Amino acid sequence: MAKKEKDSAKAACAPLAQRQSNGVPRHLYLIDGSGFIFRAYFAIPPQSTSKGLPTNAAFGFTNMLVKLMRDSDADGAAVIFDKARKSFRNEIYPDYKAQRPDAPEDLVPQFEMVREATRAFNLPCIEMDNYEADDLIASYVRLAREAGSEVTIVSSDKDLMQLVGPGVVMADPMKSRTIGPEEVAEKFGVPPEKVVDVQALAGDSVDNVPGVPGIGVKTAAQLIQEYGDLDSLLARAEEIKQPKRRENLIAHAEQARISRDLVRLKDDVPLPRDLEELHLKPFEPDVLRGFFETYEFRSLLARFAANLGEPAAEGGGAKEPEAEGYELIQEEGRLEAWCRQALDQGYLAVDTETTGLNALQADLVGVSLALAPKKACYIPLAHVAESADGEGGLALEGKPEAPKQIALEKAIAILKPLFEDPSVLKIGQNIKYDMLVLARYGIELAPFDDTMLLSYVLDGGLHGHGMDELAALHLDHKTISFKDVAGSGKSQVTFDRVPLGKALDYAAEDADITLRLHGLLKPRLQAERRSTVYETLERPLVTVLAAIERTGIKVDRAALSRLSNDFASRIAALEGEIHDLAGRKFTIGSPKQLGEVLFDDMGLTGGKKGKSGAYATGADILESLAAQGHELPAKVLEWRQLSKLKSTYSDALQNCIHPKTGRVHTSLSQAVASTGRLASSDPNLQNIPVRTEEGRKIRHAFVAAEGCKLLSVDYSQIELRLTADIAGVSALREAFLDGQDIHATTASQVFGIPIEGMDPMIRRKAKAINFGIIYGISAFGLAQNLAIPQSEAKDYIEAYFERYPEIRDYMERTKAQARDKGYVETLFGRRIHTPAIKDKNPARRNFAERAAINAPIQGTAADIIKRAMVRMLPALEQEGLKSRMILQVHDELLFEVPLAELDACEALAKRIMEGAAAPAVNLSLPLIADAGAGDNWAEAH
Repeated sequence: MAKKEKDSAKAACAPLAQRQSNGVPRHLYLIDGSGFIFRAYFAIPPQSTSKGLPTNAAFGFTNMLVKLMRDSDADGAAVIFDKARKSFRNEIYPDYKAQRPDAPEDLVPQFEMVREATRAFNLPCIEMDNYEADDLIASYVRLAREAGSEVTIVSSDKDLMQLVGPGVVMADPMKSRTIGPEEVAEKFGVPPEKVVDVQALAGDSVDNVPGVPGIGVKTAAQLIQEYGDLDSLLARAEEIKQPKRRENLIAHAEQARISRDLVRLKDDVPLPRDLEELHLKPFEPDVLRGFFETYEFRSLLARFAANLGEPAAEGGGAKEPEAEGYELIQEEGRLEAWCRQALDQGYLAVDTETTGLNALQADLVGVSLALAPKKACYIPLAHVAESADGEGGLALEGKPEAPKQIALEKAIAILKPLFEDPSVLKIGQNIKYDMLVLARYGIELAPFDDTMLLSYVLDGGLHGHGMDELAALHLDHKTISFKDVAGSGKSQVTFDRVPLGKALDYAAEDADITLRLHGLLKPRLQAERRSTVYETLERPLVTVLAAIERTGIKVDRAALSRLSNDFASRIAALEGEIHDLAGRKFTIGSPKQLGEVLFDDMGLTGGKKGKSGAYATGADILESLAAQGHELPAKVLEWRQLSKLKSTYSDALQNCIHPKTGRVHTSLSQAVASTGRLASSDPNLQNIPVRTEEGRKIRHAFVAAEGCKLLSVDYSQIELRLTADIAGVSALREAFLDGQDIHATTASQVFGIPIEGMDPMIRRKAKAINFGIIYGISAFGLAQNLAIPQSEAKDYIEAYFERYPEIRDYMERTKAQARDKGYVETLFGRRIHTPAIKDKNPARRNFAERAAINAPIQGTAADIIKRAMVRMLPALEQEGLKSRMILQVHDELLFEVPLAELDACEALAKRIMEGAAAPAVNLSLPLIADAGAGDNWAEAH
């Protein structure tokens, strides 16, 4: 080992090996060992010894100990553990913590490992029967403060915040955050000494502390601020103005007192060790080395080699990455060293830098890796000569020289084994993009986690899930923007022209932030019971979507060109007709000029001016005028439709055809719609109009490859079926089970007319109500859809609810749940947050209510088709079929199928789609999938 390396290893271990004093510790660290076992378990991806013994929690816990002791100025420390699930609190309240799930199976054997780790570093390992770790910590805090010592409680547990005060702070090393009185007041709304009273009122569902029904932390804080303490509040409960709150406080006063006894920490425990025994002591090298070797912590063994009496291995290998900092990797040896450490620890964050945003066309410029928070590197691979501004390379014949970097082929050869190693977890932010880029260089990135999807599953509907927003929200960190390193506007350069110094800071930060976000978000999955949605839906879907995007869908450029020409000639003809009708020329696409023609020049009624002074000329206005027999607005509507089809589809799609594949490769995004629906972009293939003949012409241009057909398999009325199931509408269920025309049946039941000989217009009205109800339609909205008076639409809706009262009950129940919990859920457990449900603005609140009603239905439908997609790829492979899934549009899957496989693929797709809900959810109605095939998408649909 080189001298510099030895000195680094010694420095890392010095606090553990050398600090020792006499008497009472000056600064005592009390480490919540039980809390950190679970945090380490969920933060560190699964890893195990060569014998299969799981070690991820123990490894994370050990690393935390090393960093904590290295960075602290403590001269005393102890690690405190819970000894058993039950304590004296169960004598007070038998159901205390009764609802807590059992520990994960692979965590159980690691409980003893973390205690071994504590003892290996010669730290006191303290636990007692009948008491929780928090009680031991509280007792040591009291003794230490009485002795004049400073105390740092290493934990993020809210129950310990009642101990914060003069000389006592909490520290959360995973978030690099110190918690003092201000932070406690921010969380609870009261100072630390009143936290117990707030908790007694609010209760704790995790620990099964009952509290007082209907009182949350915010309300509890207001009450304690007003009345001073819990006893005063309960004594004066009759003064509370709100009836329900007053009744609950009076009826549950004793329950509140019991809750206070449960949450208040006991600080007079007969401790097994005195304060003087908590001084830091040197570790025994043989014991620590034995611990590292037993559990195969090779990176820690190498890091501590100089302190364990053994020299580190010599001979050719580059030194391992340093503890923290960003490093520019320009030599193969350094890249190999980073890969070795990543392989050893079993996880890393990965990010790619490219020349553009299109993953299937952009060139790879560099790769960044992160192994620990603030420990990341950037590997430039295809940077060209930098600008001659002092940051570039040496001049060569008057031209700047490209910077030093590892040859692309060599770097790929080094990275490929690591990126494809099944024992190493690759962590990314929107990792599908990186997978698509790396696949073009022969790398199949797996297994993986995606921080964007973790955030989406945990907090869907609350905020966006881009890295910049997540970094600001969770890490209070403002990331470097792309324009900061590449410029903006006309002066912006592609990333391959960014100087390496700027590129390092930007790229390495991306990987670093991704890893830090993973450490915060991943542990929440199990704690908040979101694991199933992430592990069975969102994460496996990434690979499916990547395959769909790589395949793409074949487009007939000539057909699109013909359509564009046809649209152009018809648009020109319409312009002439519109100008003739107006009596003058004007810009038809200008709402202001169109309004003047309609309402000033032609004198049509119904014109309304907005704040800008211009008339409104939206589609609803024009449709109303056209319905009155006015020809010009009807022509404008037709002109608008053809103009949009031409610009958005027939013209734009030609520019989206990949130059090498001849196909359009849309991007399917998971973390956009809060309900779980996928979103299509670049280009958007989900919004191609299908209700008009002109719109369907666009789908004719999407064609099957030679020797193939396009197969469309579409769920039949899935959202109506789910409405009948979720709302428990027995009449609708029976109609579906009997195979009846559901809209005709609804019309018959609501309007009291026989199905035989029914006027199609009556069925249309029933259909509009059926689908409108799912989206929480109002009488105004239904009146607009059917072009009928609002009073008539209101009567229709009331008649509908009278026939199907279960739907009204469902709507009211769902809105109440959204107001109470702040979210609704799909049948599969996807949580959709509704933050605006209590908004003071009626429009925003009503919109949130409609969204809450629809979300469990639309979200469950989205979950079902995602489950089908996840199962489809392995099923096609297992059946030996060459058919490929090439697109998803809401309730439809589109396949490109060799002619010989058409029947087999159709049967397989229908079987998987119709059985997608089981076994997780048993629906009362069967799912039905309809199939069609053709030479193009329009024929197949």
